Amino acid sequence: MRKELNLVTSLHMATKRDYLGRMNDSKVEAMMIAKQYGADYWDGDRKYGYGGYKYMPGRWATVAQKLIDLYGLKAGSKVLDVGCGKGFLLYEMQLIEPGLEIHGFDISQYGLDHAHPDLKANLFIHRAQDPYPFGDNSFDLVISLGTLHNLHIFELEIAVAEIERVGKQGYIMLESFRNELEMFNLECWALTAESLMDVDEWKWVYDRFGFKGDYEFIFFE
Repeated sequence: MRKELNLVTSLHMATKRDYLGRMNDSKVEAMMIAKQYGADYWDGDRKYGYGGYKYMPGRWATVAQKLIDLYGLKAGSKVLDVGCGKGFLLYEMQLIEPGLEIHGFDISQYGLDHAHPDLKANLFIHRAQDPYPFGDNSFDLVISLGTLHNLHIFELEIAVAEIERVGKQGYIMLESFRNELEMFNLECWALTAESLMDVDEWKWVYDRFGFKGDYEFIFFE
């Protein structure tokens, strides 16, 4: 049964954000640059994205441990990360359970080129909205964090259905809102999002496209 989880929210809330500052800082130009998913997005000025996304030992360890425990992952378990970026979460999972078989893909060649060197062999470039090059139930767990809201709504059907198809278990985390204030803050902050939807709309998407896995929303309070 699909469950709403709370794995990433505390990490997300630890970062302070100046919503109006971003909205007023040449945001249209910044959005155009961010959507190239290149050096500026990952490691350039904060107004273009992460403002420097470096590996920080242990930053993702708590989330990694929760995923391993919750989904019963062990040596030999296969994990796929849809929109893996630089792969830091996957790396932390592999540190905790070295026997995991890790795979990930992302749209950003820059992100993959700057992934943790111990993971590069298992990462490849691919779009989340294109059919995945894997058979049904190929993975014990498929995860996707902060990716699907970057797709247009007409691209979500394939992405959601493919996560469900190739994974025995699934977990999706994305940005959403519950009220007008959170909607405003998200509109101010988001650079790459194409589908800005509230919680009930996302749940409708999951129902519509057959996703039976777990999910989490992060909010901009």
